[in-house]
This record gives sequence, C-alpha cells and structure tokens, in this order.
Amino acid sequence: MRRAMMASAASAGILLATGGILSFGGDGDHGGGHGHHHGGWDLSGTFRDDDGDSLGRVRIDTDDGRTRVAVRVSDLEPGFHAFHVHGIGKCEPDSANPSDPEQVGDFLSAGGHLGAGEADHGQHIGDLPSLFVDEDGRATLTFETDAFDEDDLLDDDGSAVMIHAGRDNFANIPERYAPDGPDATTRATGDAGGRVACAVVAD
Repeated sequence: MRRAMMASAASAGILLATGGILSFGGDGDHGGGHGHHHGGWDLSGTFRDDDGDSLGRVRIDTDDGRTRVAVRVSDLEPGFHAFHVHGIGKCEPDSANPSDPEQVGDFLSAGGHLGAGEADHGQHIGDLPSLFVDEDGRATLTFETDAFDEDDLLDDDGSAVMIHAGRDNFANIPERYAPDGPDATTRATGDAGGRVACAVVAD
C-alpha cells in the first residue's frame, strides 16, 4: 500500500522553504510552474478558523506519481500540530459529524481522515507530517508523498486539509505505557485534539 513519507523537517523527505521552493503568490496568480492553476500548483485551499478568518494557504501539485504539498500559515498556537487530509470537502464551524449527527463541533463536516476506513491512524493515506508553529505563530512546510493523488482529493465528496489543536502521536504508544495498546480514539486520530483550521481542496 502506498504510504506517506512521515518525516521530520530535518529529514530528506521534507523540502525546506528556501530558494523559491515555497512560491505562493496571490489568489489570482496563474503564472509560472507547470502551467497549472494557483501559480504553478494543481490544487489549493485557504485555511480558515471557526470565525471564518483566513490563516494561510495550502498548495498541492501532482506529477509522475508524486504529490507535493506546501503550507504557509500564521496566527496559530506555537508548537506541533497534527496535520491531516480529511475525506469530505466541507469546512463548516459548529457542524455535525457525518457518521454521527449527534456529535457537533468545529469542522466535523469534513468527516474522518482520508483512508480512515482502511487502516488505523498512522497508516491512513491522509496522515501527513506534523506542522511546527514557531513562537510568532507562523509555520511553513513543504513535503512530497506517494500516498494520494489528485483523484483521491477530488473524488465525489472532495477533501479538506485540517490543522488540529494538539500534536499527533500517530497511534505510536509503546506497550510499557499501554499494555493493551492504543485505544480506539488514538487509533482513529492519534489524539490530535480539536480542529482549529480547515481548508477545502479545490482546483
């Protein structure tokens, strides 16, 4: 099964945001790159918080079986934040969970992680490297993965990229801490916490 490259910012799988690699431009920028939309990127989305304020952008480009993802955000709490692709392209604050309508919360409309029905957390195709936010509340991250492609992101119900309140343990809890292994919540979400910013993926 294809799987994401779960690497730290210091690893070879992460492209540092220097030398023009992270080129976002304005929303109306259609120049450069491979001739795609969004300033050379196939897909993009705007991260918004539960008040509807814009926090930054995600850009996605697919080519030759590889998917490149670039993120630039601000106004977030410092520290590591779980970062995932979710299976429904709806970013609605105070919304119902599609699989459990009695559960209501911010951006629950986006459903679970992309590929959540096929594996435990840490192996979902929507599981991405964690996002590190600096003391100024800003973060940039660029990486490549072979876990998903444009067809996965733009299926019938679309997809959304989510930033969570907490860090992601990728359901990696040693038996000395949990003899029975990770519980159901950890296997589903990596104990990532609430959803603080959401971006609908669009072409």
